[in-house]
Amino acid sequence: MPTRASTASVKRFVRRQAMRAVYRADLRRPLDPNLAVYGAYWNRGVACNPAAIHAKARELAPHIRGVWVVSSRHRDRMPAGVPYVIEGSRPYWRAMATAGYLVNNSSFPGGFTKRPGQRYLQTHHGTPLKTMGLDQRAYPALARKTDFDKILAHVRQWDFSLSANPHSTEVWDRAYPAPEDAPYERLDLGYPRNDVYFTATAEDIAKIRAELGIAEGQTALLHAPTHRDYRDGFVPDLDAEQLARQLGSDYVLLVRAHYFYGRSVGVDASGAGRVIDVTGHPRVEELCLAADALIADYSSLLFDYACLDRPIVVHAPDWAAYRAARGTYFDLLSGRPGDTPGPVTTTPDELADVFRTGRWRSPEAAALRTAFRERFCPYDDGHAAERVVRRFFDGVQ
Repeated sequence: MPTRASTASVKRFVRRQAMRAVYRADLRRPLDPNLAVYGAYWNRGVACNPAAIHAKARELAPHIRGVWVVSSRHRDRMPAGVPYVIEGSRPYWRAMATAGYLVNNSSFPGGFTKRPGQRYLQTHHGTPLKTMGLDQRAYPALARKTDFDKILAHVRQWDFSLSANPHSTEVWDRAYPAPEDAPYERLDLGYPRNDVYFTATAEDIAKIRAELGIAEGQTALLHAPTHRDYRDGFVPDLDAEQLARQLGSDYVLLVRAHYFYGRSVGVDASGAGRVIDVTGHPRVEELCLAADALIADYSSLLFDYACLDRPIVVHAPDWAAYRAARGTYFDLLSGRPGDTPGPVTTTPDELADVFRTGRWRSPEAAALRTAFRERFCPYDDGHAAERVVRRFFDGVQ
């Protein structure tokens, strides 16, 4: 007698086959030149560059209907009034078969067939410090779990690849090489998700800080550590509560776990409001706007935050392990202008000392930050989304 698990597995298989059949039929339908499908972070909802492009397209190209792909477990994150389809559903396959435009910062699920006439914009989701794409072949631990043929097949779908800076363009060209018979066009236009750093008003920032519970006069420090390939689960390298005690009540720490972990950072926010867990906040851009300084590790957030021209302190106690396991494109800790955005610390006491002595906002720190911004933020000016929309979509005046 079949078990419940085996019966459910058979039902899922039959459903997938049925969806594939209707999808093949939909591939014979005409393309809809006014339909755009958006996706971000493997179907986690409205976010990042695709979100900024979608918002600007609604303004400049109202004839384009946008629909988002979201997984069933993240559907509750969808803002009211934003059309969406659930990945793997009948509406999803119909949209993927007929949309004239496709926009994603990662990849669309399910192995769709890109049709002639469809235009696919790969926005990416960060400036690369760590190795990406085919460059990961040099690191055995990464190479064993990476399907490089799948990466190349995905690249073959792209018509445009968005870049935030010359460094990114150089990396994308090598890590995601375009085949000779299916070249993609580089769009050196800046990151639409960074536009808000140039357009937000003082009133906008004050509202965000108040909503987060940052008291008037407090200095807010944001720490949003990235994923470590050599670790299992979220293991913070910074004891936020200890740092808060060392710095005193004039400071508040905003702490955000990487989305890979899907949970909070588990901090005890009872310490007079000096540590705030912001893992569940929907927009990291708002957290950046609220913060007076960034305590960075190896997350690409540090490149975006540099747009604000606010202090950045690099806290990197595990730099050697991270670099050995993942590989990096330059030495973030070198202290060279253009490579390092501000003071570097490797121990808790050094980190506290940077703030207590004022080195975090010293002239030397400002000089490093300026050189870093010149290298990694040359296209960001508050108008990247407009440039992308006008280049990518047809019929935009």
